[in-house]
Amino acid sequence: MSILVTGGAGFIGANFVLDWLAQSDETVVNLDLLTYAGNRESLASLAGDTRHVFVQGDIGDSALVAQLLARHQPRAIINFAAESHVDRSIHGPEDFVQTNIVGSFRLLEAVRAYWNTLPDEARPAFRFLHVSTDEVYGSLGKDDLAFTETHRYAPNSPYSASKAASDHLVHAYHHTYGLPVLTTNCSNNYGPYQFPEKLIPLMIVNALAGKSLPVYGDGQQIRDWLYVTDHCSAIRRVLEAGSVGEIYNIGGWNEKPNLDIVRIVCSLLDELRPRADAQAYSAQIAYVADRPGHDRRYAIDARKIARELGWKPAETFDTGIRKTVQWYLDNPDWIAHVQSGTYREWVEKNYSGRAP
Repeated sequence: MSILVTGGAGFIGANFVLDWLAQSDETVVNLDLLTYAGNRESLASLAGDTRHVFVQGDIGDSALVAQLLARHQPRAIINFAAESHVDRSIHGPEDFVQTNIVGSFRLLEAVRAYWNTLPDEARPAFRFLHVSTDEVYGSLGKDDLAFTETHRYAPNSPYSASKAASDHLVHAYHHTYGLPVLTTNCSNNYGPYQFPEKLIPLMIVNALAGKSLPVYGDGQQIRDWLYVTDHCSAIRRVLEAGSVGEIYNIGGWNEKPNLDIVRIVCSLLDELRPRADAQAYSAQIAYVADRPGHDRRYAIDARKIARELGWKPAETFDTGIRKTVQWYLDNPDWIAHVQSGTYREWVEKNYSGRAP
């Protein structure tokens, strides 16, 4: 038996592969294009492990995907492959359309063809699990109820619009063709191996380097925060027992403004890696112009997955963020290797000229 994981060298995908193989001997075929955020070093502990079959390639390469499906005969596919950074989607939306919409379509077509070749007894047990985001639901007001699985889609960025389109394609392939699909919509993930363009690792990396800690606008944009291994356990549970065709929202029950997150990271660094001058890292906080169309609040109502599948997060934000900061302190080589010239150019492009 095997599963196919797409995007398994990215942040969430790599954590899922590591978590899966820590608990199971079932082979993981890992397909990843290794764009800027895909990193083989995140999977270094699996070197020589025959349970992990890594293939560099694109979900939009129909011939390659068909070949992998025919060769490995997976019982399930977990689709993490996506362009996922809102700021990058604002600067270059075409990549998001190509990967998240066109790539998802081609992947679904290849999977549908494969599923139709399975023996009658194997087809009902097959699953295609599509990993999506809470951003497809749009923005909430301060007192609005959290997103449920029936919340109307209202994406506001090129990134969230492209993910919403992929969600709709997955639903259509279930409704039209009977493909046995599952969809998960998660809140903001954080934890080890996250590329330092996202808020928490960016703050850690910049703080340690003595750079400014850029906070968009007033810093009061609210997000629900989910530790990545909790997300992985939820996906495993949905794959194991989720009802075909259903959507499951996965959240951490941790709504916090971005500015609070930055201050918490600073406080932990003050404790774990004090500045040489004994000053607080919070002195490096710098307010910058907000990004265009910045959603004000996301919040996940995760009661459905708790009620139907018995899942709840194991980490509180306090335990998860401490583990995260400690991981970045303990892995300077990983950080140094992902901060290539291309990364530095991106940071300069995104944050230059953002003085408030």
